[in-house]
Amino acid sequence: MAFMPFVTAGDPDIQMTGELIQELSRQKVDLIEVGFPYSDPIADGPVIQASYTRALQKGIRVGDIFDMVSAQTKNGSAPLVAMVAYSLVFRVGVERFLADAKSAGFAGLIVPDLPGDEASEFAERTRQHGLDLVQLIAPTTPVHRAEKIIEAASGFLYCISIAGTTGARDQLPPELTEHLDRLREKTDLPLAVGFGVSGPEQVDILRGHADGVIVGSRIVRYLEKLSDKFTSRDDVIREVGEFAAGMVKAVRQVASQA
Repeated sequence: MAFMPFVTAGDPDIQMTGELIQELSRQKVDLIEVGFPYSDPIADGPVIQASYTRALQKGIRVGDIFDMVSAQTKNGSAPLVAMVAYSLVFRVGVERFLADAKSAGFAGLIVPDLPGDEASEFAERTRQHGLDLVQLIAPTTPVHRAEKIIEAASGFLYCISIAGTTGARDQLPPELTEHLDRLREKTDLPLAVGFGVSGPEQVDILRGHADGVIVGSRIVRYLEKLSDKFTSRDDVIREVGEFAAGMVKAVRQVASQA
């Protein structure tokens, strides 16, 4: 089982994003999602929305993110996937964005506002640039749409655990495992669960059903502490590293017992 943390690029600044990627890579996470700040995210809850706002207020730009990612991948970081709104891709230009993403060292893209069953053309252009297009599937996605989404997907499937936005929750829904088992019958792609996963205690119920877990809001919350004058950047990086180490240990234990 894989552990895939999420970080917002540019929160609190692009330098610290690079330092967080280095720390997460040192903890042997399997993949890191890098969020491109956007003023109107459709899938994110208040924690990640606030981090996007903080980054945008600091003047973060797409080019800054590519430059930072390029520096990290040259240093041997964990694989990186861009979580980016199609509106940003379109504004930059599809071909230019994909070429720049590949050049920077991204392994793939997650584009939450691109309808999954309408993504076939973009998926083909993504593949031509040597990138994966990770697709999102919600528990409410009808079977016929899920099949179209799977056709355009590569890398892994991002399986949304609940109907709603991102955010840490105490429990995952009991029907989630049945949803994952139905998807397993339709694809050989790895299944990674996100939206609502907040700690190691939630990993065990996914044994034998999922191939990975994604945590975003829980990690982004650590960055909120920087508004507290008693919390330093080094403290936050250390806490994120300790949390990541615990998650890596949990998913490895589940994988060994599956």
